[in-house]
Amino acid sequence: MNKPISLISKLALGLGAAALALGVAPGASPDLAPPAAAQSASDVDAVVGALRAISTMKADFTQTDRQGTTLRGTMTMKRPGKIRFDYGKKANFLVISNGKSLYVIDYEVSQVERWPIGNSPLGALFDPDKDVKRFGKMVPTANRDVLSVEVRDPKKPEFGMITLIFVRNASAPGGLQLTNWIALDAQNNRTRVNLSNQRYGVAVADSTFTFKDPRRSARRPG
Repeated sequence: MNKPISLISKLALGLGAAALALGVAPGASPDLAPPAAAQSASDVDAVVGALRAISTMKADFTQTDRQGTTLRGTMTMKRPGKIRFDYGKKANFLVISNGKSLYVIDYEVSQVERWPIGNSPLGALFDPDKDVKRFGKMVPTANRDVLSVEVRDPKKPEFGMITLIFVRNASAPGGLQLTNWIALDAQNNRTRVNLSNQRYGVAVADSTFTFKDPRRSARRPG
């Protein structure tokens, strides 16, 4: 399996660029879309409330980078701050946050890269009150049932930007279902990934967010 290029900048769960620009939900027709819906600060509060209402979540994802490379796997999330992107048994890499740091583990070359959570666009998921409330702005969409919020810190452009897409769904926490997001790093590398089969409130052990360090097994006895 091919590895994502610049994985840390590629973690984006979202619609394609065209669909985002049109502001339509998956499967919607641009020709039939209603006029752009006004979105306000109250919508930001709704997004924050929906994110904070997620205790645990599992979902299937499809991740596509700017070169068209597509990877699939399972995302597991547990508040506060824990997330795992599992690309399957045949993959030789893994992405995990343990609540403090985000790790990219490459078993093929026995390498582990670590970033503070606050240095990743994914911080908006880990701490929505801080990141979404302070740095988020609503982006108008052409569908009243779709909310789009763009999160970036203008003082720290090197941290990139993430656009979170929600669809109104009464059965989802806070009445909004996170369906996708798009991440853009400082080098304008874009990744988009769709979420599907979302499950909330499932049992998730903390051990899900641990990993076997390949650097230890690669060391030879002195």
